[in-house]
Amino acid sequence: MNILVTGGSKGVGNAIVNKLAEKAEDHIYFTYLNSEAAASELEVKYPNVSKVQCDFSDEKSLSSLVDKIGQWNIDVLINNAAVNPQKKHFHKLDEASLIRDFKTNIVSTITVTQAAISAFRKKKSGKIITILSSAIVGKPAVGWSEYIAGKNYLLSLSKSWATENNRFNITSNCVSPSFMLTDFNQDVDERLVEEIISSHPLGKLILPAEVADVVAFLTTCSQHINGQNIVMNAAMDI
Repeated sequence: MNILVTGGSKGVGNAIVNKLAEKAEDHIYFTYLNSEAAASELEVKYPNVSKVQCDFSDEKSLSSLVDKIGQWNIDVLINNAAVNPQKKHFHKLDEASLIRDFKTNIVSTITVTQAAISAFRKKKSGKIITILSSAIVGKPAVGWSEYIAGKNYLLSLSKSWATENNRFNITSNCVSPSFMLTDFNQDVDERLVEEIISSHPLGKLILPAEVADVVAFLTTCSQHINGQNIVMNAAMDI
């Protein structure tokens, strides 16, 4: 298989690339923005891994990636790339930043997925996996309205991708892990981390490698698993 992982150099994306690269017969392409050293390390470690730099906020860079999707003949698209949104109460959100973040996190994902679906339809096969967050279930966290709204937007789209492309043997599923320590949230207050751990049913945070295991399963699972969101939060919302 040929697999594209967006945002694969760090955090959960890095864990996903490492997991998928274990199958030497598969080729893993992944995007990165600034983490040249981490990206190169993956390429050196695995002969079946290729990095491509892409700035999802830049139309020219994104267009170049879209062109490559057709050339790579990908079988699986894993949507993971995102930039940090504003962490503010809703009434304090800045409009210009909202528009910028929506374009980078949502519109770019739409653009890449449209290209993948077009390629998948031609060969009547393909899988889309989108990384979300368990923050979209249960009580919304205070100060995370932009982040949660964006993830819910992608969840709705993922379901539409599933129903619209069923007859082309294309599946679309999501994985929503609970809070985990990655480069994405390294600025989070330690007291909040301790609070999350103390309220967690397992008394510990989920690891990126655990998320990668579920993603790897979805790359080869039955087509009957479609339009689903696998929430990885140890039943915290029940």
